[in-house]
Amino acid sequence: MAFPYRRIVLLGCAGAGKSTLGAALAGAIGAPFICLDSIWLPDWTAADAPAFRALVADVHAGEVWVSDGNFAAATFDIRLPRADLILWMDRPGWLCAVRAVGRVFRPGEAHSPKDLIKVMRFIWGFERINRPRIEGLRNAIAPDVPVISLKTDADIADFLGQAAG
Repeated sequence: MAFPYRRIVLLGCAGAGKSTLGAALAGAIGAPFICLDSIWLPDWTAADAPAFRALVADVHAGEVWVSDGNFAAATFDIRLPRADLILWMDRPGWLCAVRAVGRVFRPGEAHSPKDLIKVMRFIWGFERINRPRIEGLRNAIAPDVPVISLKTDADIADFLGQAAG
């Protein structure tokens, strides 16, 4: 049986592995990989949200894509109605924190050490603050889009294996 999903949104905490899985998944199904962190420019403010939304709409106009990133309030109404699958990266907070710290020291990484405190606050408050907000918007905008939760390395490998055929 062919892999049935053509437009996939990956959600989860910072450091959960959304971008890593997203890039691999896009390669496996022959889809463009859309990383919202790459679209939102570092010096943008809330006033730039309309430009961001226009770019997001443009790159999600295709029939096949893998989209990584939360940006729930700004993008869910654009992305989720077109998605045929949502992947929740349900990774433990401690793992997300370790990965977030490690990535700021990788050469060529867009994430900066100066943002680390903000990112750590986001990670530690994710389950209590951000996930309920994300889930509330997801349920309001796209309650019928199937959701698969990936919790372990084995879950991720199995899903990627299915996609690769």
